[in-house]
Amino acid sequence: MTNPSPAETLEGTLEKMRARLNRVIPDFEIQAKAGIAHKINLLKREKNAVILGHNYMEPALYHSVPDYTGDSLQLSVVASKTPADIIIFCGVWFMGETAKILNPGKTVLVPSDKAGCSLAEGITAEDVRALKARFPGAPVVTYVNTYADVKAESDYCCTSGNADKVLKHLLDQGHKRILFLPDRYLAANTAAQMGVNFISADADEAAFGALPSDEPAVVGWTVQCEVHELFTPEDVDNVRRQYPDAVILAHPECKPEVIQKVDVSGSTKLMVDYVRDVEKPRYALFTECSMGDNLAAEFPHREMVRACSLRCKHMNTITLEDTLRSLENLEYQVHLDEEIIRRARTPIDRMISIR
Repeated sequence: MTNPSPAETLEGTLEKMRARLNRVIPDFEIQAKAGIAHKINLLKREKNAVILGHNYMEPALYHSVPDYTGDSLQLSVVASKTPADIIIFCGVWFMGETAKILNPGKTVLVPSDKAGCSLAEGITAEDVRALKARFPGAPVVTYVNTYADVKAESDYCCTSGNADKVLKHLLDQGHKRILFLPDRYLAANTAAQMGVNFISADADEAAFGALPSDEPAVVGWTVQCEVHELFTPEDVDNVRRQYPDAVILAHPECKPEVIQKVDVSGSTKLMVDYVRDVEKPRYALFTECSMGDNLAAEFPHREMVRACSLRCKHMNTITLEDTLRSLENLEYQVHLDEEIIRRARTPIDRMISIR
């Protein structure tokens, strides 16, 4: 039997976690978590499992057990190519569904059955069908933050990392009305970025009638992320007063009034790349709090402003303990109807191809 490498021993796991996390987590917690991480890393090799960790995972998990970390688009690409028999998606439920659609023959697990999403729960397949009847011929773009039955009613999926590219692709085809669902702020911010009109689906008929028929318009839905909607323009002002040398990066799920005031807007991948590649005195992130902790651990030479109390209650249902239990018991498995998988695969494949 081959001896495990230092990183595969309990001592090696503890040493690795200390080296990465000693600036953001007390040592007693690292010691408590290292044993769990060690068990997970041994078990995933035994079961030929791959662990995908979203950027919003808690630091002790994010920096110890995932084979790949990233945003929804990055992890979707990985999921489409993995040779593993089991995929454990440390993220929310719609991410697990996306992995299942891309790998219908594999076992896909999400460690918590409570890891929902306010955006995914804010629109149904019936809602999409009603919009398609109301705007015949308009292509439907759905944010990846939706459930599989909604994706199945769509023409394209997108993430915050390629929403502008997907929209440009459709504008280049000459479409005058594009349904962009379900996040109204992402839709509005992307439309503004592309210089096209935006209107919410719940606007009155007079507002729709006022839209120039020869100009393109993005029609958005009526929900928003329950975390990102809490950031305000006043928050931007407060950070600038307290940290005048900080660059402020905001996720495009934030309100348009927030996006207009910050320095940089983009996906969590963009935030990672920016903090890594662009030297600034400080960085303030307007997104889920764990992101700031994870970047502070990954880039100890960067000064992160991490005074944030906005946690995603769904992402935070997933812990190292949950991940170990998931792998041991093969729970919670993602199951989808074959027809839903077939229909949802096309818009997801299109999303992956437009990067």
